Amino acid sequence: MQKKLIKIGTRGSALALAQAHEARDRLMAAHDLPEDAFEVVVIKTSGDRIQDRPLSEAGGKGLFTKEIEDALLDGSIDMAVHSTKDMPTVLPAGLALTTYLPREDVRDAFLSPKATRVEDLPENAVVGSSSLRRQAQVKRLRPDIDVVMYRGNLQTRLRKLEEGVVDATFLACAGLERLGMTHVITSRCNTEQFVPAVGQGAICIEVRENDAQMAQLLAPIHDPATEIQVTVERAFLAEMDGSCRTPIGGLAVIEADRIRFVGEVIKPDGSQTHRVEREGSVSEAEALGRAAGKELYAKAGPNFLES
Repeated sequence: MQKKLIKIGTRGSALALAQAHEARDRLMAAHDLPEDAFEVVVIKTSGDRIQDRPLSEAGGKGLFTKEIEDALLDGSIDMAVHSTKDMPTVLPAGLALTTYLPREDVRDAFLSPKATRVEDLPENAVVGSSSLRRQAQVKRLRPDIDVVMYRGNLQTRLRKLEEGVVDATFLACAGLERLGMTHVITSRCNTEQFVPAVGQGAICIEVRENDAQMAQLLAPIHDPATEIQVTVERAFLAEMDGSCRTPIGGLAVIEADRIRFVGEVIKPDGSQTHRVEREGSVSEAEALGRAAGKELYAKAGPNFLES
């Protein structure tokens, strides 16, 4: 179908490469293409370089996408493979998210040698997390726990856990599944207590809007159910004006031709939560997400979000 090398842009972490390889392998199977028809292009992003402070202080989600999107816009790559939860709700002009791979487990994974759940950790335990959402959810459950900023790649985080730098940490179940590392999971968190990040567990593919050839190439590997779920969640997040600076969770679940959605925003110290629940038809996914976002924003108010 395609003669020239198809260039897939990605970050260089083990998980990012696993996701890029999954997209490539699905395209190979869909079009009976050899592996050498593709080149996986590793692009270092600002988010990868910044390891000494929370991303919320450095600029938020776009830190993991800007350099990759620049390469897409200048034609250096043909498509970009991302973790959907890293994607800002507003994309650069000329780019679009056209393809979603089938979503994996949306839940957070709890990792600890000292307890099977957050609730069972010793008093004043130390939990490491780089996610403001997870930090706030932990503090809501256990105000006594000391939550510390915890960055670095997967291996670094696991080593710190083993060395006792922290008593527990969290990762996404989906990422561990894609890396074949589910054996490190102590337990999978209840989505009622730990509403996941918007888009968690979903791989998305970004292309240039006017690239009909890439659209045709990607169409057979697109998962419509994942697109519906993510459309609800991202519309909700857009209305909340959410970023890495705000502890926000949102999850859409499809049941037959209906969508159930729950979204929440939490004070960083876990002291206060506002929640919204909505249900609607799959045909009104974006409208449902936007309505949920407007309702929650009105409940919480701008002062809650700014604080």
